[in-house]
Amino acid sequence: MHAFDVLGDPVRRRILELLAEGEAPAGAVCEIVSAEFGITQPAVSQHLRVLREQGFASVRADGRRRLYAVDARGLQQASDWLSPFERFWRGPLAALGTELKRGQRARRLDADAVHDRADDPADPPRDEE
Repeated sequence: MHAFDVLGDPVRRRILELLAEGEAPAGAVCEIVSAEFGITQPAVSQHLRVLREQGFASVRADGRRRLYAVDARGLQQASDWLSPFERFWRGPLAALGTELKRGQRARRLDADAVHDRADDPADPPRDEE
């Protein structure tokens, strides 16, 4: 199964989002996902199994509990497949970052100018008509 076949399922993506927050017991994952998607515990367990078998999640025993965590292997496969396409968004994202910084600087300079005028006794506040 290809990484994007695994990630194409909204239930599995949600499980990965939950696991990205940190290791979680299977029961807690099942409870949340069952409530959100209206699926049974066995169905959630099947999704957890797919994630585990495809290298997206790992599991370890802790007494009677099974603790799941994100496994980077599957995500690396997806990243490797996407890497030739990064050139399509890397430049636009860098440009967006530059524009955001430019806007932040302009707002800061405007705020400083307003503050400087308020502190300047030679420039008393004006009554606007």
